[in-house]
Amino acid sequence: MVHTYANPVVSGFHPDPSICRAGDDYFLVHSTFELFPGVPVYHSRDLVHWRLIGHCLTRENQLDLTGIKTSAGIFAPTIRYHDGVFYMITTVMGGRGNFYVTARDPAGPWSDPVWLDEEGFDPSLFFDDDGTVYYTRHAGDQRGAIAQTTLDLQKGTLQGEVREIWKGTGGIWPEGPHLYKLNGKYYLLISEGGTSYGHMLTIARSDSPRGPFEACPRNPILSHRGRPRHLFQALGHADMVQTPDGWWMVCLGIRPWRGKYHHLGRETFLTSLSWSEDGWPVVRDVESSMPAPRLPEHPFPAPPERDDFNATALGLQWNYLRNPKPAGYSLTERPGFLRLKGGETSLGSIDSPVFVGRRQEHMTCRAAAVLDFIPREENEEAGLALRGNERNYFALGLLLRHGKRRLMYRRVLAGRMKTRLLAELPDRGSVILTVKATPSRYEICYCSEGGKETRAAVEKPSALATEKIGGFTGVYFGMYATGNGKTCTTPADFDWFEYHGSIV
Repeated sequence: MVHTYANPVVSGFHPDPSICRAGDDYFLVHSTFELFPGVPVYHSRDLVHWRLIGHCLTRENQLDLTGIKTSAGIFAPTIRYHDGVFYMITTVMGGRGNFYVTARDPAGPWSDPVWLDEEGFDPSLFFDDDGTVYYTRHAGDQRGAIAQTTLDLQKGTLQGEVREIWKGTGGIWPEGPHLYKLNGKYYLLISEGGTSYGHMLTIARSDSPRGPFEACPRNPILSHRGRPRHLFQALGHADMVQTPDGWWMVCLGIRPWRGKYHHLGRETFLTSLSWSEDGWPVVRDVESSMPAPRLPEHPFPAPPERDDFNATALGLQWNYLRNPKPAGYSLTERPGFLRLKGGETSLGSIDSPVFVGRRQEHMTCRAAAVLDFIPREENEEAGLALRGNERNYFALGLLLRHGKRRLMYRRVLAGRMKTRLLAELPDRGSVILTVKATPSRYEICYCSEGGKETRAAVEKPSALATEKIGGFTGVYFGMYATGNGKTCTTPADFDWFEYHGSIV
């Protein structure tokens, strides 16, 4: 019996995957842009089942996102394991540039950053057999090239000039470089064509890690450009790993609903590869069901569907927008609740509004939260948001109007806001806020304590699709509180949050 697995192996917003192996364990990292903490670390023992174990960047002195624009911030990390140490190297776009951190335990904590240079992005490390460490990244603009120098790990400094080593095959944005060594040859894997529907993987090789590089005659080695009917699009930005079962590859891709729009963000896919007689990789096309690696199957327990906020720290699934202001969040002031204390910033701000969210990881899913909130001023508001970015989101919230607690629904698209007042609520009591998602529909509902569920709005997920709103992230479901220009005098308490996802 041939075991199979389903793609994507890590669903929802998990772009730019990089993978490394340490013994029988495999570790995966992704871009996070303006989200905090930065760079999630996933662990697997069979390449199919992945569990989130931590983040590389959990402290503000590691990752300062102040003033970082939407879809800037953390670009394309690379993870490598060498002599018992894990290295994660990445870029802060709009910040200080390229840096790396290290850890003995990939779950963390990770070191303070070692800053390198400010130019380019998508840095990668390669540890050669003679002890030389090569630093490779994109250089220039969309018609740029792949550039390289060496790195002194003892001093944490680059050695010599960063020089171009390959321009790719002519596609725009040659980026995401990774070096590998096999049978005395050095292979340089990159992405070209931009990270949308023209995305592709190309590869070249040389007798030296410095080049000159010879392009594979069968480039691109993986792409779905020109195949608009395929379920998966934009395949690219990949990394390879050698296992006891041969070579495997992780790459990003998207799943446009009916071939038009994708709103979950770029996801992580898995495929295998072999090597031809003339020494080039032959990548198996990425499909929804594929033969699994011949590694011992190692599933993990499913994460809890409900977070009751009984711990003293938030779970790993939760993210903030940029660096959170600690005064806005508490799990201890009212035990068993997540307390949000809204500040001046709102969901429409390029700042750090009081917001705690998690990725929408399934096209068909349900998310719900219980809110206990008694606003005292008419500027005070809290609720559940479906966020694409600060100019495109839906929010179901509770506020005060003319001395009465009211539910409201807000629709913000392309920066244009429409707000509707809904039901009047008793002076006290909780309300359940719910979103039911299918590939073509968001049904957004509320239910007051002891009452029946009522539909507040129906929206199309395509309204939050990357094709319409731009950027590099995906939809987040989250809890928020805001004083809309003032500091809230009343906290918003969330008793629990549930997320139920299907395999779709």
